[in-house]
Amino acid sequence: MRKINKNEIFDLVINQVNYLFNDKYKVQKKNVISSLNDAYERTINCFSKIDNPYYYDKKKKFVLFNYLNSDQFSTFLYFLSNSCFKRNKPKELCEKIYYLNKILNSIDLFYEVEMPDIFLLVHPVGTVLGRANYSDYLIVYQGVNVGSNKNKYPKFSKYVTLRPSSSVLGNCSLELNSELATGSILIDKNLKKNTIYFGNPKDFFLKKKKEFNNNWI
Repeated sequence: MRKINKNEIFDLVINQVNYLFNDKYKVQKKNVISSLNDAYERTINCFSKIDNPYYYDKKKKFVLFNYLNSDQFSTFLYFLSNSCFKRNKPKELCEKIYYLNKILNSIDLFYEVEMPDIFLLVHPVGTVLGRANYSDYLIVYQGVNVGSNKNKYPKFSKYVTLRPSSSVLGNCSLELNSELATGSILIDKNLKKNTIYFGNPKDFFLKKKKEFNNNWI
């Protein structure tokens, strides 16, 4: 894989935004370079903790960032939209980058949502991540839904895993190393540490989880 200079990635994003949203408010790289650098550094830090050969070369101790890996690029676009928001860039810019991520990767991850520093998106097509309280070492698969119920949002401890097509809604607390199995729905319920939840509110069962997922360095 050819090593990509970060400025090539910056240019790519600016060109994508201006092409897809061809209005009078053109984005100029010089006006967002601080946010671009913030997002890049946040992305590299995040990937440096992921034990996966597509993300980190353990022998060379080198982070790999491939913009053609849609999972990786989705993470970068979230960090960029959020960095622009934190730096008080125009709302329209934040919205465009958030929208770009939705168009390219089919993920709804709003720029005001506070994701943790370290998380892993695993081909997250159809995933919606709302305004929950997230923690580091979060793994999110495709079709995941995190949202509110009666204006209450979930809280996550570290090392939580959300398997494909699972949902966490409302006043939930997911403790250390807990996990939702594929297709499971958790609503207004707490999940104890080292526990895997299977099912839905009307029909569920729990299993003990003996080890942490091996996705992390």
